[in-house]
Amino acid sequence: MIILYHNQSKITEIVSSEINDFPNEIGKNVVTVLLDFAEKFQNEILVWCHENYKENLNINGIDSFFHHKKFLFTFNPTSTNYFNRELGYIEDSPFVKVNKAIRYGTWQMSSQVGAIHSSIINACRKDLKSETNFDYFLNSFAKRAMAIGLLCYSEPKLLLKIIQISHYKNTNLFELFRFTKQHYKTRWIFLLFFNLFLFEKRFPLFPFLFSIFYKKRTINPDKLNQIEINSTKKIIEKGTIDVLIPTIGRKEYLLDVLQNLASQTYLPTTVIIIEQNPNENSSSELDYIENTTWPFQIKHHFTQQAGVCNARNIGLNFIESEFCFLADDDITFNNDLLEKVMQNFQSTGNEVLLVSCHLKTQSIIQQQPKQFPIFGGGHAFVKSSCLKGLKFDMAYEFGFGEDGDFGMQLLNKGYDILFISTFEIIHLKAPIGGFRTKPFLKWSNEQITPKPSPTVMLYKLKHDTKEQLSLYKVTLFLKNINGNFLKNPYHYIAVFKSKWNKSVFWANKLYNE
Repeated sequence: MIILYHNQSKITEIVSSEINDFPNEIGKNVVTVLLDFAEKFQNEILVWCHENYKENLNINGIDSFFHHKKFLFTFNPTSTNYFNRELGYIEDSPFVKVNKAIRYGTWQMSSQVGAIHSSIINACRKDLKSETNFDYFLNSFAKRAMAIGLLCYSEPKLLLKIIQISHYKNTNLFELFRFTKQHYKTRWIFLLFFNLFLFEKRFPLFPFLFSIFYKKRTINPDKLNQIEINSTKKIIEKGTIDVLIPTIGRKEYLLDVLQNLASQTYLPTTVIIIEQNPNENSSSELDYIENTTWPFQIKHHFTQQAGVCNARNIGLNFIESEFCFLADDDITFNNDLLEKVMQNFQSTGNEVLLVSCHLKTQSIIQQQPKQFPIFGGGHAFVKSSCLKGLKFDMAYEFGFGEDGDFGMQLLNKGYDILFISTFEIIHLKAPIGGFRTKPFLKWSNEQITPKPSPTVMLYKLKHDTKEQLSLYKVTLFLKNINGNFLKNPYHYIAVFKSKWNKSVFWANKLYNE
């Protein structure tokens, strides 16, 4: 391990367990030294720390963070990040609103304290340039590398104590526009300019104009992909797995799923089936549960209360195995799915995996495991201990957003979501799908139809920043522009505002109930 202490721009001290003297590097640019040391010491963990946090650096704990090499950890102990709140005007992912109380997946990195394995820098070296702004370098690197499989985290345990020192400076609009042009599609600098003008009455003409001349930055993934993820973390003990399936009116499709599970090379311990039928005097139609011999235990619960949130919450109470597969009743998969999933739990050391799930007509480009901003209740694998205290929010029942909300609960407990695309689950999207019994929504009788759906709005209000919500409002408006806008733009805007406000009204009612 080599530790680079700095004063934000220049190296002030270097500490190593093997080499004690680095006189030529003192006073040099931090990024230059970091890149140089990665090339000189190709199998070392490189740590950087602002000199104000030197006595607070968790030197003894850093090694344990790297149970494989493909990590980038940093932490900014101040209440803000390098990019200010305006970042929400260009990105709507969970990576914007960082929870600093726990390890949290994000590309928003910090120069204050951090660590990376030198092999990662060397794998991306051709696409990395030395620059005076260390924070900009780290954020640019992480933004690009995270998309191709580098696992990036805000990690408070880099420091022994969380203390705030007032020396830290955030970026300005010139840097934000530059970053937008270099890391997003060009149209986003126009949208950023428009959002700042619309919502804040600011007119950042010069930052906008200067950004036009910057070129887009990328990273070639080939060498990074050659670094395999082989975790030394012991995540599997018993190796047992339960499968949770909510179902309603899909008898034949569910039978196919059970037969798929029965043919697995790695068998589940228990399959939990929550069958719903809201019809009065109804009873179970799943006769094959008792009439067929299965190579696993089946826990079958019948309820006349429809709704996937309620069904999944019932099922969560039945989980006893070490891992859980949150499945759907209209999917199909190869007979080695569970075996490959368990292998990925071990190789990644991660507690939550989201397996690629798509229609038969679609295809997915295979990539290395990477952090993912969304969660899918029908193709997720979770270590059961992570589920303790979690429930699907009943406010989303018969709406949309329950999976995303559940994923945010996991993220805010410190459990990152890794997307696995080297194998797949096929979603059959059964024609009997959707809500088989049309639910009565509380806003169904409103003369003004809420838009977006109040459950979608609820998710945005709970988990997005103010700026992200504004971004969503603008993009929703632009996506729905039609001929009526050209005929009477004032009326069109008034109707849009009415629908939006009605959605906010019902979302707040759902939140407070």
